[in-house]
Amino acid sequence: MKFTLSWLKDHLDTEASLDEILYALTDLGLEVEDVTNPMDRLKDFTIGKVLHAEKHPDADKLRVCKVATDEGELQIICGAPNAREGITVVVAKPGVYVPGIDTTIGVGKIRGIESYGMMASEREMELSDEHDGIIELASGEVGDRFVDWLAQNDPAKVDAMIDIAITPNRPDALGVRGIALDLAARGLGTMKPAKTADVAGAFPNTINVTIAEDALTDGCHVFAGRLIKGVKNGPSPEWLQDRLRAIGLRPISALVDVTNFFTYDRNRPLHVFDADKVTGDLRVHRTLGGETLVGLDEKEYTFGAGQVVISDDTGVESIGGIMGGLATGCTDETTNVFVEAAVWDHIQIAHTGRALKINSDARYRNERGIDPAFNMEALDLATQMIIDLCGGTPSEVVVAGEVPDVSRAYKLDTDRVQSLVGMEIPAEEQRKTLSALGFVLDGDMAQVPSWRPDVQGEADLVEEVARVASLTKLVGRPMARVKAGVPKPILSPMQRREQIARRTTAALGYNECVTYSFIDKASAGLFGGGDDARRLQNPISNEMSDMRPDLLPGLLQAAARNQARGFSDLALFECGPVFHGGEPDDLRVQVSGLLVGKSLAKDVHGESRAIDLFDAKADAEAILAAMGAPTKVQVLRGAEAWWHPGRHGKICLGPKKVLGVFGELHPKTLETMGVKGPAVAFTLYPADIPLPRKKNATRPALQLRDLQAVERDFAFVVDKNVDALKIVNAAIGADKVLVEEARVFDEFIGGALGDDKKSIAITVRLQPTEKTLKEAEIEAVAAKIVDKVTKATGGILRS
Repeated sequence: MKFTLSWLKDHLDTEASLDEILYALTDLGLEVEDVTNPMDRLKDFTIGKVLHAEKHPDADKLRVCKVATDEGELQIICGAPNAREGITVVVAKPGVYVPGIDTTIGVGKIRGIESYGMMASEREMELSDEHDGIIELASGEVGDRFVDWLAQNDPAKVDAMIDIAITPNRPDALGVRGIALDLAARGLGTMKPAKTADVAGAFPNTINVTIAEDALTDGCHVFAGRLIKGVKNGPSPEWLQDRLRAIGLRPISALVDVTNFFTYDRNRPLHVFDADKVTGDLRVHRTLGGETLVGLDEKEYTFGAGQVVISDDTGVESIGGIMGGLATGCTDETTNVFVEAAVWDHIQIAHTGRALKINSDARYRNERGIDPAFNMEALDLATQMIIDLCGGTPSEVVVAGEVPDVSRAYKLDTDRVQSLVGMEIPAEEQRKTLSALGFVLDGDMAQVPSWRPDVQGEADLVEEVARVASLTKLVGRPMARVKAGVPKPILSPMQRREQIARRTTAALGYNECVTYSFIDKASAGLFGGGDDARRLQNPISNEMSDMRPDLLPGLLQAAARNQARGFSDLALFECGPVFHGGEPDDLRVQVSGLLVGKSLAKDVHGESRAIDLFDAKADAEAILAAMGAPTKVQVLRGAEAWWHPGRHGKICLGPKKVLGVFGELHPKTLETMGVKGPAVAFTLYPADIPLPRKKNATRPALQLRDLQAVERDFAFVVDKNVDALKIVNAAIGADKVLVEEARVFDEFIGGALGDDKKSIAITVRLQPTEKTLKEAEIEAVAAKIVDKVTKATGGILRS
């Protein structure tokens, strides 16, 4: 939102400096993004007087002038037709930067004669588009700064332009008067009375307007218009052109400039039709699809079904609330106009504007919300300004629909500022602030002004009070302890698990990443996503078109970027949500880690080894244990396609309860993601870890074994496709009391066993609990182990 300081002072009576206003705006939530002060770029131009002017001996259109300046008499060659003796001019001496031609003046020769500066035109100084000749001043002392002369004689041309960022919840600040209201509430001045107009119609309106039933509820709430006959269009007055030009708008004509003025002055988009080009009456309706319109920007638009437009008897003439049509636009020949003021449904405005890819000032304001109660008043004000600038006779007003009732009131609890914000503001000051912002107070109820659609509850009243009082006055205070003792835990089990997972993974040497929740469609499809349910309707970019189905795509993209910059050994992890569908219940928290290149740990010789899947397995098991997962789990195969088919494992509690997956990533996955292997990873699902059976479950008591443990080794010959884990699990299940652990220590393939057999050697640890084991008892357990493994695998004990 751009406006000038003098424009602001049309609504605000203030003596505050520019710096005070800029600080207050940002502090009020209207962040100042840029300030352009013409006095800064014109400060080096001075006033001079042409003492003598004669024709250049070698050029018919050039004149050699003697100009009196603050540095004495200078010779300046000028090609302007009005360069002559006796006029007071604006001089740019050598070394002065001229913004209009983007040039720093130097001493030069023109057709053999030296020139020590230039005399400037208005366009060369970016004061206007006037370039027919150099500036002639009616007064001025030689040597004075030109900006000082402008400040006294034409202050609008040195008006500071302020550009502020508007958040979507503050449409009222898209008008200069809305901004002035905030500053007045802060105490930087007082509001001037708003201009009013009461225009009586001199004749019946011959153009009627209607709103179709399908567009009345959620398309256009009210459409008002009036005919003005006998106008004379042409350039708008200089003050209006200066206003528009200062904020970057190009003056077009008086009729168009009036609508642009109200768009910025009162956040009130309007539209003016050339009434002689309108055939029949005007009708607001929804499109069937396929209709076309050439807009005022001279581009052709094709409508989809259900978009709200304004048509006459010949077809579509305007895109409701967004842009008018070229066919009924006003020109210098326009003599009869129809002025429109309407209140549109902001949601359909947003949908239509996005579908047609139109970004106009009218759309920007209408889709954020305008003041519906101002509709009829805006029509009268615009009518009066058109009559003042262009003449004409107004008709009676025609209205279709009704102005929507947005009245609402909320209770003002003056104590809530302390409880919600932590600021102590006297009750009377709170009431004074709200009144200054336009709220009407009746007892403890605050009536919300019609131009503030963002205020939707009691808490918003508190926010308004605190915002105007300035949140910079908020002082941090420790929360009071309610009672002595250890406070009750407030984190849920899932929050605790996420916290533990982050801490444990970082302690294992991983660097935490925080990647975007949206990824590109190709990457999403690679990891089981990319469907319509998880695709965004309005993505920021093509690289963020889909909700991520897994954390690994983001980690792999981070790894690829690091490898491209020369960092090849990486340990990355992330804990965050992934999306298994488009519904809220489809969100799932996941912990993923990625290891690429060589192990970060070094041996005694200072060398690193290549990482393998057992690095990922060890880290995954450590994190699961820290989160409270059971120690006795199964490792199965059959994970998703992005894992290496033979070098991965699923950590399970039974075949359907998957706690996590670890292993190598598929080479094709790495190639597609642009990562150079080897790369191993793990993915864990904290929500699938069973909760303790008892609500207040604690760690089990420490059990110390005083009796000597016994270890026995077994070697089994099995088919080559039998998993070693199957043998280990069978051995552990042989005696759940005495068998404490079983682990693989050797594998032999081929040789005398043949191509279809292999030998797996395991060590089984027996831990007695009541007495030392005798040989017979050990042999009995050993026999059970052999029997269990034989039944589970079909293998035999190797002799």
